[in-house]
Order: sequence, then C-alpha cells, then structure tokens
Amino acid sequence: SPMISWIQQSFQKHFKIVFLLILVAMGVPLIVIFAPSSGIGNGRDRVLSRNFFGYNLGSPEDMQRLLGDAQLSAELVAGYSPDGDQLQNYAFQRVASLALADQLQVPATSKEEIADYIKNLRMFAGENGQFDAQRYATFRDSLKSNPGTSEAAVSRVLADDIRAQKVQTLIAGPGYVQPEEVKLQLERADSSWTIGVATVDYASFQPKIPATDAELQKFYTDNTFRYEIPPRVVVRAANFPSLSYLAAVHVTDAEVRAYYDANPARFPKPAAEVKAPQVAADSSADFAAVRPQVESTLKLERAQRLAAKAASDFSYALYQNKLTPGTPEFDAFLAKQKITLQPVAPFTQEAGPVEFGGSHDVATEAFKLGPDRSYSDALNTPAGAVVLFWSDVLPAHTPAFSEVRAKVAADYTEGEKRKRFVELGRTLRTQIQDSLKAGAKFEDAVAQAATAGGVKIEGKLFPAFTLRQPPHDLDYAVFGTLDRLSKGGVSDMVLAQDKGVLVYAADKKLPDMNETSPEYVAARAQIANVNARIDSGAYISELVQQELKKSEPTAAN
Repeated sequence: SPMISWIQQSFQKHFKIVFLLILVAMGVPLIVIFAPSSGIGNGRDRVLSRNFFGYNLGSPEDMQRLLGDAQLSAELVAGYSPDGDQLQNYAFQRVASLALADQLQVPATSKEEIADYIKNLRMFAGENGQFDAQRYATFRDSLKSNPGTSEAAVSRVLADDIRAQKVQTLIAGPGYVQPEEVKLQLERADSSWTIGVATVDYASFQPKIPATDAELQKFYTDNTFRYEIPPRVVVRAANFPSLSYLAAVHVTDAEVRAYYDANPARFPKPAAEVKAPQVAADSSADFAAVRPQVESTLKLERAQRLAAKAASDFSYALYQNKLTPGTPEFDAFLAKQKITLQPVAPFTQEAGPVEFGGSHDVATEAFKLGPDRSYSDALNTPAGAVVLFWSDVLPAHTPAFSEVRAKVAADYTEGEKRKRFVELGRTLRTQIQDSLKAGAKFEDAVAQAATAGGVKIEGKLFPAFTLRQPPHDLDYAVFGTLDRLSKGGVSDMVLAQDKGVLVYAADKKLPDMNETSPEYVAARAQIANVNARIDSGAYISELVQQELKKSEPTAAN
C-alpha cells in the first residue's frame, strides 16, 4: 500500500540517522581520555591505554581516525555531520559492527557494491530525491583540492559502511510481530472516518475575571520565577552606521545593471507598471522601472561593507596599539578618530540590544566581554557595524510585585481564562453530544452550543477518509483524537494555539483484518523489519558497552 511503501522507503533512506538517534537515547557511556600528567616522568607514558576493537581510545591519533571515519560516513549517508556525543556514539557503533563483520567473516565489499551504494546516498541525491550524477562528479572534483579527504578514503569508508550494514541485516533476523500489532497498525492507517470538526474561537471567549490584590499577590508569589530578570550586560558602543559611508559609494550604470541581472527577484516591477502579458518580456523596460531602487540597494550594500571595514580597522588599531579603555591614550585615540562611545541600554543575552534590532549575534559577543576582554571585534548590525566596550554586568534579580503588577495581572487573567476555556470545552462537548443523540444535525448541534456558550464555533463535516490520505485542510489537532474515538462519540476539546477543537465521529469503518489480505501481509512485513532493526541496534549497543567495560578505568588507576 502507499503508506507502507512510504514508511519503508523513508526508513531505509534515513536508517543511519534513526540508528544514530537510537544510540544516543540508549546512553552509550562516554569515554574519559586522560591528559598527560604534570608529575615526574614522561606524561605520554601516563596516558591511559583503552583498547576498543583495535583502537586505543587513549591515543589522540586513534581517536582522530575513529571519529574522522565516522564523520565522513555520516556526511555521505545523511548529508550532514553530527557532533559531540552523537558523533562519538555513532563511531563506536560503526566500529563494533565492523569488528562483528570480521568475526562473522563477512566478505570484503566489491567495487560494484560501492557503485550501487553511492547511487542511494542522500548526499548525491538531486531535488527529485534521485541520484544526481553531476552532483557526484562535483564531489569527486572537490576531493582533488581537499587535503583532508581523498577518493581512496571515501571508498574505504563506503566499503566499511556496506559491511556494517550487512552485519546489521544478518543479526536483525526476520523480526517478531504479534497479530495485535498488525491489527492496531491497520486500524490506525486504514480505518475509514467520517467526522465533523467543531473549532472554538478562543478570542471570542471573553469571561469576566475579577482579580483582587490578594489573588494577584499570591499568583506572583507562586510564580516568582516567571518575573526574574536574567543578567544584563552594560556596554558602550562605537557605532559605524552605513548611512555615514553612503556618500563615498559610487556605482556605474554597468554595475547597477549587473546587480539587477543577478538579483531580479528582489526588484519586482511596480504594480502600476504591470501590463497585460506580452509575447516576449522586455528586460530593459523592467530594469528601467526599478533602476532607482536597484541603485539605492547596491549603494547601501556597499556602504555596509565600508562600515564593517571601518569598524574592523578601528578594533584592530586598538589591539595593535595596545590601548585600554579608560586610559588617557585611549581617550586621545577616540578623539583623533572623532568617535564617541554611546551608551547602550542594558540587555539580556536572549533579548539583545534594542538599539541594534535585538541582534542575537551582538548579544552573544557582548556576553563574552569582561574585565579581561574589554572590547569586541567588529560586529555587523542591521544598520551598519559596531564595536562594543564592556562596562559591567547587572546580576539577575527578581523585581518587587509593585514593579511588575501589570504583567502579573495580565498573566493571571490569561491563566484563569485558559482554565475557564477548558471548562467550557467540557460543557460544549456535553451539549453537542446531547443534541446529536436527540437527532440534531452536526451543524445545528454546533450552532446551539455556540449560542449557549457565548462563543464563536465553526462546524465542518469531512467526507470519508483514511489516515493514509487525509484531507489537506484537516486540522492537525484532529489526528490525536481519533485513537480514542469510537463511532458516534465526541472527543474532549483539544487546545491548539488560538482555538479549541472537538471531533465528532459520524462513522468509522474498520479495514479488512484478514491475515491473508495484501494489506495485512505488507503491514506485518514492515513492522517485522522495524522490530528487527531495533533489535539489531540494541545488540550492537550491548557489544559497545561490553567492549568499553573491558578497559574501564578503576579507582586503582
């Protein structure tokens, strides 16, 4: 069936990454590598030796080789490289699989197998998901100028990956599946649903929520953590706005036209200039209509570069001349450069400075400053560039209730409204269900409940569908209700952002559960395959842990 095929293709395509995530979840122990001691004797001799399937985990060279192969493997298979613990866990699993391949005498990988394997790698897939020969050729050309990776290394890693995959297939076995698993899968995927969806507009729900000072004070006390102000950095800034360099920018007609030709989508023709479609587009006329905008954008872009260069030169001059903020030499340098440091409102690392558009990059760099690093490198801002100068860090603190009373009141009111909206959902469910049992149509039952509850509710009926091919406009919140819904029932209200959703199961028809049906056979095979692969992953993970335990450091070491 289409859904089983899709699951199978997706699992096979992304199995390495699924496998990787399973490993992380299983918590493979981390390796502790001891650095050379500063005691008497050669520190290199004191490095802990830990054998792991032929690799010494205490050797930087072996660890670099082990992790390097794993990183290249992940990039080729998944199209990106994991890092940190994920990369290390993947590397351990990969080496354990290869050690098992040697033990089981899995034959060496042939060139034909590598060629076929390459055609299924995500890294070489085009936009249609199929193998792109041009992308592969480009990759091979890039290896010629890459001192870190050779074509021979890629072939070796791919050959190892194929052997590891063979081992995983061998130990996976046929997979064990209970009939209940298959029937549950078929019921979820192939049941035919005819439903009505009632969407309750949260904004239309306007209950009166009085709040006394005592209630607000208690809410504040119970939720003090919500009002804590995190640490804020205090800096001054040497600002280099792009507009200050705009007059120094000069562009030619050819440069403006070339810029337009390289970025036509950024400069759509003004609506007033759009005419009926012509046989052939007049690019010169289109350019003429937007030329002022193109020239202005190009100049501003170049002015931004000049601002960034000026800020970079300024920061480098401070470093080169060993100037320290607050000294007479520093002040004299600023005066000579005609630069005045401007105060910046204290800001948190999450919010960023409002003067620079709340820039996350600027905030991150600002929090790296301190007494030992008093100024930053040049940083780009939406309006130019800036160099920051550290002054202080204001510690985190909790404001008094009186300072945040308005926010407390708003939070309390919203919280109470949410609670009452949930209570309203229970009432609406009962009202709709009672109306339906009395013979009312779904739309009429929804309208009656909306009037009684004083809220806006939109009701919509959907024709029969299965979860293999659900309606494109079906609210995502509906899917979570179907497993708990039987024919004729109305679900509890599910909260989804600015609305509540209730689902009425007008009809539910179960699929064919006969064990000889094609759907049953396909579902059983797919589930068996997944279970087998999970078992394979668990077995390899156990091998990793056993091997690590053999050379685990003891207190005596």
